[in-house]
Amino acid sequence: MLFRLRGNTPAFLLLIFSFVVIAPSRVSAQPSASTAPKATAQAPTPREQRAIKAFSSAKQNPLLLNAFIARMPKGADLHMHLTGAVYAETFIKNGAADLLCVDPATHSFFKPTATTRSIPPQPVCGDGNVRAESAFQDQKLYDALVDSFSMRAFVPSAGISGHDQFFATFRRFDSVSNSHIGEWLDEVASRAAAQNEQYLEVMETPIFSKVTNIVSHIDWPSTPVDPSQNRTGDATGTTRQDLSHLRDTLLSSGLRDEVAVDRKELDDALDTRNNIENCGQPSARSACSVKVRFLYQVLRAFPPQHVFAQMLLAFEVASVDPRVVGINLVQPEDGYVSMSEYHRQMLMLDYLHSVYPHVHIALHAGEIALGLVPPDGLRFHIREAVDLGHAERIGHGVDVMYENEPQALLKELAERHIMVEINLTSNDVILGVSAPWHPLPNYRAAGVPVALSTDDEGVSRIDLTHEYTRAAIEFDLSYLDLKSSARTGLEHSFLPGASLWQQPDKFTQAVSACLGQPLGSPNPTSKCLSFLQSSEKAAQQWELEHRYDLFESSLP
Repeated sequence: MLFRLRGNTPAFLLLIFSFVVIAPSRVSAQPSASTAPKATAQAPTPREQRAIKAFSSAKQNPLLLNAFIARMPKGADLHMHLTGAVYAETFIKNGAADLLCVDPATHSFFKPTATTRSIPPQPVCGDGNVRAESAFQDQKLYDALVDSFSMRAFVPSAGISGHDQFFATFRRFDSVSNSHIGEWLDEVASRAAAQNEQYLEVMETPIFSKVTNIVSHIDWPSTPVDPSQNRTGDATGTTRQDLSHLRDTLLSSGLRDEVAVDRKELDDALDTRNNIENCGQPSARSACSVKVRFLYQVLRAFPPQHVFAQMLLAFEVASVDPRVVGINLVQPEDGYVSMSEYHRQMLMLDYLHSVYPHVHIALHAGEIALGLVPPDGLRFHIREAVDLGHAERIGHGVDVMYENEPQALLKELAERHIMVEINLTSNDVILGVSAPWHPLPNYRAAGVPVALSTDDEGVSRIDLTHEYTRAAIEFDLSYLDLKSSARTGLEHSFLPGASLWQQPDKFTQAVSACLGQPLGSPNPTSKCLSFLQSSEKAAQQWELEHRYDLFESSLP
């Protein structure tokens, strides 16, 4: 557990006294990663050389490799949906606590229409249905719910793909109350701490029922657009004048009042998480050392006025709450509304970015594959996410080599240091895309910054250690490649402040304030300390270097 200091001392000086670990594995072969840029231009240090030797030895056996990587510092997980990160077993426990019922035909939760007058009360579930708590006395039901809420034991069959099963899981457990968000944060933070992770950007959608009511009285503008601006989807009603007027209407209709509601929801969730983990107490658990920030999820598969209202609320919240470090759009990218509205949604982001230029944007883009959508649907999503959506990070990016002028796009991503969040297992189970069809080697060869992430570790039944292990085996990534991924994740986090590194994505020389001393030292010079106190990002990067020093020093 990290040592905790008082007063205004930054989190990094929670430096520094240990780590814990665990995880699973995978197999296959992939062309050598030798064509990819080196993780560092410098020769490996003696400690890195020992780590490389230990890693190479462990790589002969997937289980040994997994155990090695479990202990390895992994920095950040920047692409994690909270409800998708929670394991099914937790939802079963929550469903019982919420007095939910189970439909045995679909193995889904639903809220009862009534409860008994007994103490404690019990749900009245109706004929043929059972109480969620019954799963604790019925192993067959328990197993069926775990399988229904996740990808465990799933085998594709006629008309039911991995994509179908994956996205269907969410509606099967969505009756579970949001009052459990704090428990879920505790779960993901505890799992992260056990794998030597230190920072999470968690995607979450606050309750927006009042937004729905506000929008129900507002029509989408019907201003037509020049056909030349409509090449990839509907752009009706997206002139700056239209969107500015719509923004004013929404704010004056009560949308801004929802900012306080959303912030209160975060307050309650984080207070619960901190209480569970005893954060700030002598008995604080290791999970307290994991810094948690949020990306505000906007649901893209809704009518345009609803999506714009959610976007606007997200930008408003992120503008005033430092715990919400950015926004993202979610829901299946291949859905009819998502595909037909994609261009218009990017234009909405283009406008809102002009009003809120300091709010960070990460976007799911290119989470589609040949066959899932027509070829024309693969041509522009990443390009528009970057050029119109102002995305600083791309989530998934699987279709990049099918986009128009892919090499030019890769070059631009590299030059602009736009990072791609790589989710190997998710891309496999949802899209059926794995080595050698996954574009990870293309990104690396082009010098595009990449970092491994989990996406929905609970639904997929994985963790970040598994993703690192899979990348090492299937794509022949080296120890230094994985170390670079960990550094890249923190480099492209949306934490405020300057980077520890002099040049973007070059992890060879620290800023001048911290030169001339061991990186990650528990006793930085006063000049370096002052710099680290001024930047949350640099403080976390310094912490990562400290963890690598401890890890590499522990190897024989």
